[in-house]
Amino acid sequence: MRAPGPRVDPGRATSPVRLLLVDDQALFREALATLLGVRDDVVVVGEAGDGEEALRRVAELAPEVVLMDLRMPVLDGVAATRRLRVEHPEVRVIALTTFDDDEDVFAALRAGAVGYLLKDVSSARLVDAVLTAAGGGSVLEPSVAAKVVARVARLPADEPARRPQPLVVPLSEREVDVLRLLADGRSNREIARTLHLAEGTVKNHVTNVLGKLGARDRTQAALRARALDLL
Repeated sequence: MRAPGPRVDPGRATSPVRLLLVDDQALFREALATLLGVRDDVVVVGEAGDGEEALRRVAELAPEVVLMDLRMPVLDGVAATRRLRVEHPEVRVIALTTFDDDEDVFAALRAGAVGYLLKDVSSARLVDAVLTAAGGGSVLEPSVAAKVVARVARLPADEPARRPQPLVVPLSEREVDVLRLLADGRSNREIARTLHLAEGTVKNHVTNVLGKLGARDRTQAALRARALDLL
């Protein structure tokens, strides 16, 4: 099912869509790159074997569309998609996976994927999905579209969802506690008093939080945490 929206930007007639392939199976990436290499309307600008590498490659190569596997080591595809939505919102992500169970489907769509296809998709449909995504539309596998319709029909729109943290090294429960107070503008001394910890222990937690979030200071950590829905 294709959501309403423009299919292909007219300007793409002479400008192929820049595509990044993300999958932990090198053989699959190579086969896909070879398959797409004969097309004039897409160009594979790079590959990545896990979500963390994908984030680096997106920053380096500026692809327009990412074909993202979901189950990968280091950082999975759902977490990587959520990070891309925050750090590179212009990049369109299509989940390309073997699995279409409810957990994977809705986790990927909530994270910001604009498409969800299975790996047995035909090459013509895959290219069509890439072009549609680049043009602002979205594409869902028929079985996935049916799940979406069924879920919308039977569940409230504000259904809460517990999501894994989109970090390579997740924050511990105590670090999340410290992060919440830090984001409220509390000093280390105030955090220590609230959590009944030694001030030196709080300082260590703050250092760990900044490192895991890739933040240079407390303000950036708070902003990044909110953007990643960690608070």
